Amino acid sequence: MSEPALVALRGASYAYEDGPTVLSGLDFEIPEGRALALLGRNGSGKTTLMRLLSGGLRPQEGRLTVEGRPVAYDRKGLTGLRTTVQLVVQDPDDQLFAASVEQDVSFGPLNLGLDGPQVRARVAEALAALDITALADRPTHLLSYGQRKRTAIAGAVAMRPRVLVLDEPTAGLDPDGQERLLATLDELRAAGTTVVMATHDVDLALRWADDAALLTPSGVRTGPAATMLARPDLLREAGLRLPWGAAAAELLRAQGWLDETEPGPRTPEELAALVGGPLGASGGGRHGQSK
Repeated sequence: MSEPALVALRGASYAYEDGPTVLSGLDFEIPEGRALALLGRNGSGKTTLMRLLSGGLRPQEGRLTVEGRPVAYDRKGLTGLRTTVQLVVQDPDDQLFAASVEQDVSFGPLNLGLDGPQVRARVAEALAALDITALADRPTHLLSYGQRKRTAIAGAVAMRPRVLVLDEPTAGLDPDGQERLLATLDELRAAGTTVVMATHDVDLALRWADDAALLTPSGVRTGPAATMLARPDLLREAGLRLPWGAAAAELLRAQGWLDETEPGPRTPEELAALVGGPLGASGGGRHGQSK
């Protein structure tokens, strides 16, 4: 018998007051140890889904479970949930409120009732994980946008969640900031945190995620990212385009540069390796073909 999903919604429905139903009869799972990209057009229900997973909203039908056990929406149940799942919203200014970085990151552990040494240890650990230890005493209103993003994530990491849910974490960051954040997320994953990222960026999802969940009008479809993001039918239904890596893989296979069973490129560097040099500068393909 298989182990239950770390976090799951079963038959979950939600509608806002005086509005249409956003999610209906949704089944959604977060398996432990996988990087999951959540994708869909605006209005598809990504934000609602993330808030249901983190306990910010309660399903009007269905249930939320952690390791197969239904979540209780009382103080004890929600406190337990928030030590398992932490949500970081897209705009860090909606999440930061304390005077300094250290004070902001300490808020969650203090609310857990931890003593001073435990709080300080968690704050130091989270600041180091996000590479912002030097900013501990910096007023939050003097931080750059990227620093505010990292501080918001550090506040969630200080809770030591098993699942970190991020809403468009790379939005608004320059390319260097995006790369640094992705490297940080890889380190968190290596340390045992399961990461869920909501994004509109199909290229980022293909590069970063193990699995992809596509929110469509007919429900959510989840599977390996390389498979899900190579299906034009699902992408059209979700209001998304084909990632460049999937399009490149189609071309490479059509030209005989890539076998049907081989995975396609996820980054420009992988594409260069597939075609035998810096973007095929040698003129020869992976299998020595002349083009």
